[in-house]
Amino acid sequence: MNGLQWKMKAKLCELLSLGYGVPLRCALQSNSKPPQRLHLLQQHQHCSKKVLKMAGSSPPWTGSAYLFLQSTCKTIALPSLYESSQKKPCVFKALKLALADSTGSVNGVDMLKVHCSHPHLIVQLRFCKQENCRRFLRSYRDGALQKSLQSHLQLSLATAMVPLEVELKAGSEHLDQMLKDEDRCLECIYREKQAQLCRLLALAESLTPFALQPDRLPDEEITELEERLKSLMLHQSTNNNVAGKDCPSLKPPSQPYPPQGSSLATQLTFIFQGQQFDNRTITPDDHQKFAKSVSKKWKQVGRSLQKSCRALRDPVIDNLALEYDREGLYEQAYQMLLRFIQSEGKRATIARLITALEENGLVSLAEELLGLHSSEDCS
Repeated sequence: MNGLQWKMKAKLCELLSLGYGVPLRCALQSNSKPPQRLHLLQQHQHCSKKVLKMAGSSPPWTGSAYLFLQSTCKTIALPSLYESSQKKPCVFKALKLALADSTGSVNGVDMLKVHCSHPHLIVQLRFCKQENCRRFLRSYRDGALQKSLQSHLQLSLATAMVPLEVELKAGSEHLDQMLKDEDRCLECIYREKQAQLCRLLALAESLTPFALQPDRLPDEEITELEERLKSLMLHQSTNNNVAGKDCPSLKPPSQPYPPQGSSLATQLTFIFQGQQFDNRTITPDDHQKFAKSVSKKWKQVGRSLQKSCRALRDPVIDNLALEYDREGLYEQAYQMLLRFIQSEGKRATIARLITALEENGLVSLAEELLGLHSSEDCS
């Protein structure tokens, strides 16, 4: 058996063992010799036999489908955003939350892989329960999934509304054309998963190179993003438990702004003008826009913020006005909000600033910070 066949065999066992092949992958990534690989393969042989046996019985209902997403906004290309190392976690978070909304559970549908095929972003989905698949189909059919995707993308990317075109396929079947026939859609989604299993079983018998389809292998990138999202959520939960305490380690002096990834961790939202927004931390861009536009009302906004921020208690605001009098209104407003950010750390959220702006009649500035005023042509 040559090196390619060894690797194919190991990958197949990893796939068929439904996740039990992680040590195998690690061994292959190191320079393991064939006898060592054979020993590892033998350790996992029972996993493959178990799945092969399941194929001949009545396995639990599973299904597979592909969700095609395309932005109709000229300035937004979803594949390019997903290919960006900075934007990828934000796009992934939006996809994950929207899919959870569609089934009512974070585990209702799995993302196996995300393909970038310009101008489409293609999400490979797996359903492990028929009822979850039904909920997804109803959400898709009613347009709720599309609206949820647009909303979460807007929040995660901190941009204007992202208008989307969506399409759902299972193999060669275009499910959009049969959405009214729910049972037929379920059958197509189920058949697609069984077709994938048949191809894998054929590969197990032949081990021929042409039968191996990389897009059917578990996607390590998705697993990494899942773990990163869970870790950030856990980190946020821990921070919330100490929100009432001073914690210098969470807000080092050398970094007045929270880490850029902190917006990915938060699950809190707030309502402004009837719309739901992600309660992200204040960004440098927010900071500059505020200082530029707030003008003489920076003191009033500061006094609204001081209700829940000790660092702005009297006479701090008056002292800032005197200290930066020569520099002008921009610098006074900038220094006031900087005090707030440095003192509150990850609790210096956009929701608190928006509330302070609303209290002082600065609705237009609040709209600007939330991206409701945009010069981009997204028609």
